[in-house]
Amino acid sequence: MIAFASPLAQYRAHEGAIQEAIARVLASGSYVLGEELERFERAFAAYCDTTHAVGVGSGTDALILALRALDIGPGDEVVTVSHTAVATVAAILATGATPVLVDVDAVRYTVDPAAIEGALTSRTRAIVPVHLYGQAADMDAIIAVARRHGLRVIEDCAQAAGARHRGRSVGSLGDIGCFSFYPTKNLGALGDGGAVVTRDRAVAERVARLRQYGWDATRKAREIGVNSRLDPLQAAVLGAKLPALDRDNARRGALARRYDAGLAGLPVTPPAVCDGASHVYHLYVIACEERDALMAHLRACGIGCAVHYPEPVHVQDGYAQRVAVSAGGLPATEQLVRRILTLPLYPELAETDVDFVIASIRDFYGYR
Repeated sequence: MIAFASPLAQYRAHEGAIQEAIARVLASGSYVLGEELERFERAFAAYCDTTHAVGVGSGTDALILALRALDIGPGDEVVTVSHTAVATVAAILATGATPVLVDVDAVRYTVDPAAIEGALTSRTRAIVPVHLYGQAADMDAIIAVARRHGLRVIEDCAQAAGARHRGRSVGSLGDIGCFSFYPTKNLGALGDGGAVVTRDRAVAERVARLRQYGWDATRKAREIGVNSRLDPLQAAVLGAKLPALDRDNARRGALARRYDAGLAGLPVTPPAVCDGASHVYHLYVIACEERDALMAHLRACGIGCAVHYPEPVHVQDGYAQRVAVSAGGLPATEQLVRRILTLPLYPELAETDVDFVIASIRDFYGYR
């Protein structure tokens, strides 16, 4: 079976550096917060072209704590998309705010900036653009809307570590960037993890308090917080892998171009790469009209594939009753989820495996 993602292959590719980093933490005797985490936070902030990074327990927690750091909560509205991992919307709901879901661009698959303006009300406090599949949303247009209306922008960068928009790193474009280090991500830990990045020192300090009960430097609680700390072992693993992230992303890009060339001329739409964006291909997602039949064919050929995401958040039980959908509806989102299919892609994937996937798709459509 060709997997569509392989954290094990990623571990093996970096095994020496990871084992050395783990041994260093074990020998240090410091297993919560501490210098190992601070070292990674400094390195990751610099990588993201920001001045502060705060390691937290997960990408979902990163979004929750970022929203809370901006005092967003009950009575407020936050605009985002329904075509995303449920975590984006779950984080907004966790603060007590109301997610207002707008449509995506039918080509880019990220939030349609033209849809945002009509969804704004007097209660709107922030926009959460999702850099989906490894490509930045149209941040110039999104930030322009935010500035016109005095809104904050919190970037969901969970799938886009290393991506850039017009030469600038994702996470550095809005007020705050939120990252996930789930094992399948481009920069993945060996478990859960996340980070908040920002250029705003006050925001960073508040996130750092909120991640640990609301404590200040003297362990006096200044507000109600949570327990959401990035483990030093995970920070060490991430620090060991960070220097290779650009190289790994370049490999993803090379494999994506191989797919592009091999699938040319077939009735499938490969990922669009938009002007000014660098796509880091967390996922390689095609669109086609015979998605379910093609997926069954690939699986019968021993090829792992999946749908990210088969149901928009606004139709899922537990969320449908707690979100608001913009007045124009979500026609592009609802059409997209019937057509998308994720193909195998990760840095360690062999070119021969990519060629086999391509050949299997060509066979499905009768192209030899």
